[in-house]
Amino acid sequence: MSANGWNLSDEAATGALAARLAGALGEGLVIYLHGELGAGKTSFARALLGALGVGERIKSPTYSLVESYFARGRPAWHLDLYRIADPGELEWLGLDALSDPAALVLVEWPERGAGALPAADLVLHLSYAGTGRKAVMEPKTARGEQVVARLS
Repeated sequence: MSANGWNLSDEAATGALAARLAGALGEGLVIYLHGELGAGKTSFARALLGALGVGERIKSPTYSLVESYFARGRPAWHLDLYRIADPGELEWLGLDALSDPAALVLVEWPERGAGALPAADLVLHLSYAGTGRKAVMEPKTARGEQVVARLS
């Protein structure tokens, strides 16, 4: 597909794109993951963290809201804000660590945390496309543009 968009026929293709992205990451990055329920956001996040060397079980943060890991010697955070009704609910989570420029921050349902999250470097849009999915990456900062350029 284009430099910023990919057709993903199955979960293995989603994992392959996540592995490519892992290879393109040079420093910390904030990635917002958008898509309907079941579009592959958690699968993508798990595959990306696994490709970055997270050896422990990568849990879905649906109920815990946030899971933390170390990936390539730096902090990595995976948030799922589906259950958040108001961004103010995030205050008790202690999200100050998310602003670490070396950290990888993956946020599912970021619109539910508007104003309480660091700005996205890259937005990944996942959508249904027939029996598969379509992924479109939208860089939002120079760091995001560099990552997308490395994928081309």
